[in-house]
Amino acid sequence: MDIITNEDYMKNNIFWFRRDLRLHDNAGLYHALKSNLPIIPIFIFDTEILDKLPTKDARVEFIHSVLTDLDEELQSLGSALQIYYGRPLEIWKGIVNKYDISQVYTNHDFEPYAIQRDTDVKDMLAQKNIGFQTFKDHVIFEKDEITKADGLPYSVFTPYKRKWLAKVEEGRNDAGLSYFYKPYPTEKYNSNFAQGLSSKRVSLKKMGFEKTDIQIPSTDVAQGIIKKYEAQRNFPAIDGTSRLGIHFRFGTVSIREKARKSQHLSAVYLSELVWRDFYATILYHNPQVVTEAYRAKYDRIEWLNNEEHFEAWKNGMTGYPLVDAGIRELNATGHMHNRVRMLVASFLTKHLLIDWRWGEAYFAEKLLDFDLASNNGGWQWASGSGTDAAPYFRIFSPMAQLERFDKQRKYVLKYIPELGTDEYPQPIVDHKMARERCLATYKKALAGQ
Repeated sequence: MDIITNEDYMKNNIFWFRRDLRLHDNAGLYHALKSNLPIIPIFIFDTEILDKLPTKDARVEFIHSVLTDLDEELQSLGSALQIYYGRPLEIWKGIVNKYDISQVYTNHDFEPYAIQRDTDVKDMLAQKNIGFQTFKDHVIFEKDEITKADGLPYSVFTPYKRKWLAKVEEGRNDAGLSYFYKPYPTEKYNSNFAQGLSSKRVSLKKMGFEKTDIQIPSTDVAQGIIKKYEAQRNFPAIDGTSRLGIHFRFGTVSIREKARKSQHLSAVYLSELVWRDFYATILYHNPQVVTEAYRAKYDRIEWLNNEEHFEAWKNGMTGYPLVDAGIRELNATGHMHNRVRMLVASFLTKHLLIDWRWGEAYFAEKLLDFDLASNNGGWQWASGSGTDAAPYFRIFSPMAQLERFDKQRKYVLKYIPELGTDEYPQPIVDHKMARERCLATYKKALAGQ
């Protein structure tokens, strides 16, 4: 039973945490705290999303753990996090009956489901004369902030990146800090959190989830890794990437802070952050890419969709070591090295001629750092159907990639200890045959025959 506090009988504003699970440098939270009313912080475990997940999902466990820490941080400020579980619209109907609310603050989310969810909530709040304000926090640039001269969005990364970097430079002040990297000093206004609230939490068990053995990467990344990122990022046996993806996804780190720091350490690492913005912009302007090829003619491809081959791929049993090691790493840790992701996706779509949507859905289920925009963009790139995509005739050789990026077999042996024995399968398809089959299939589809 909820404890009734004085907050129930006075005007409040609410901040709704979503993919921005931090107090520090949080755009929407900053604007909320600067308002002239106490801020009640809330989070909603959305059953529209959770009901589609397996009972052991490390991402849900991670969010739950982060929210516990966030609540403790808020308690140290005299406040507390209000955590709900259910369908957002129904939860909000209960909240507006409980509190006298003036405004709701949150940060933008441009995934199609999130847009519809926010529209429904905003409309309901409007009927109660409650405002709904959202802010940019998840990316550096969004919507129409980076466009071509004619005002249309870019579909090719390199000119987008050039404009992105130029805009950052335009915003730089005399001290060398770009306006677009400037942090939001939320801590100045921490006293504006509603005081005297009791914590409202929900257990993993109550939501139907169990703990996992998967380890979450730390937010502490050595500067040396970023400095050496360009030289080491392509070699999966080396600890050469930041592995911050899950933290960017759920906002436990600030994109502004990481972009600001990386610009002095590695232009290549900064470029990876630009890719995030690029794919987020593509999804915002082209929500149809969730189910359709960005380049419509690629939906004419006649996929084979062999289910036995798909099972072999999902279990790391294709007979191609670098492909299999990547999938086994994903299944065991929720992570896959980015160079290997490209090969694994290319192999599924081009060697096996399995629809990219099958692979995308599997990654969405398994990746700790799953982000709809980036995952969709990466899979469409690999299959040739997306923006700035690899030409359909560029087909990675799994063995050539192995020789180039894991010559000593350190990575593949870590995940395939039976490599070289009778326990490891022979290749499920011949590379030369698969390559020729792919070229013929794609050529036929793109010719419209």
